[in-house]
Amino acid sequence: MKDFFPVFLMGGLFVLIHSLALFVMKPFETADMMVFENPNDPMNIIYFFSTLLLFTVAILLIAKFWKRQLIQGIVLGSTGFLAFYVFYPLLALAVPEVWSLVLSVTAATILVIMLVKHPEWYVIDVCCIIVGVGSIGMFGISLNIFLVIVLLIALATYDAISVYKTKHMIDLADTVLDLKLPVILVIPKIREYSLFKETRSLKEKLKEDEKREAFFMGLGDVVIPGFLVASTFHSIATNGLLVALSVMLGTLLGFAVLMTAVIKGKPQAGLPFLCSGAILGYLVSSYLLFGELVGLTFPF
Repeated sequence: MKDFFPVFLMGGLFVLIHSLALFVMKPFETADMMVFENPNDPMNIIYFFSTLLLFTVAILLIAKFWKRQLIQGIVLGSTGFLAFYVFYPLLALAVPEVWSLVLSVTAATILVIMLVKHPEWYVIDVCCIIVGVGSIGMFGISLNIFLVIVLLIALATYDAISVYKTKHMIDLADTVLDLKLPVILVIPKIREYSLFKETRSLKEKLKEDEKREAFFMGLGDVVIPGFLVASTFHSIATNGLLVALSVMLGTLLGFAVLMTAVIKGKPQAGLPFLCSGAILGYLVSSYLLFGELVGLTFPF
């Protein structure tokens, strides 16, 4: 039960983040919060992947040659900025624009202060949920289904290489865990666990094969397959919700397969499992409901 319950809770976070992302997509679209102007432009994939690679290289170089606090400033600033953009269009539905602006800035500032002053696991998780919901919602309205599938395949391949070959993803995870940054979801295995008091690095624990007191998963493992959940919901006019839910279910099946390997204590590349499940969920539901790959618009 000590191993199973955290896995069950992590699966619940998949459902929570993906479901909330579907809820915020309409307000995001109304507020014109698209990442790319043309969702059908194949160059969007190049821009996304190039930015990801440059950001990863920059973080690793800063961690090795400069002060890690610079990474903390970059990530916390980005978190506060994205949190503001999540809160603002939602609050605008209930309060005047001025109040929406004030409350959004206030809420985002409080989150950043909490991350600096008390970066406990539950604070990290709340921020990850907000960042995840915002990211999925914005990219879901900014990329068509075909481009999302191409992106998922490319990122799954990159994830496998970075974990099993170059292993730089483990270095990256070690850095963000040490700095207590909101890019990794944390589910404790014991009630007394404290991320704030954690002193040993992930690489040290892996080297000594030490049993870990918490279950970790990169936020990207939740967000990336969530792009397809959101894109199908946004792109398919009829039964789009059913297809989106099927993609979500496929992701959870991929997650279940992934956990059979993770529960043994070794780090795994999550995206090959999760993205495969998400794509399979789209393919099966699309053919069952429509008899074709519905909503699949080719940009050429």
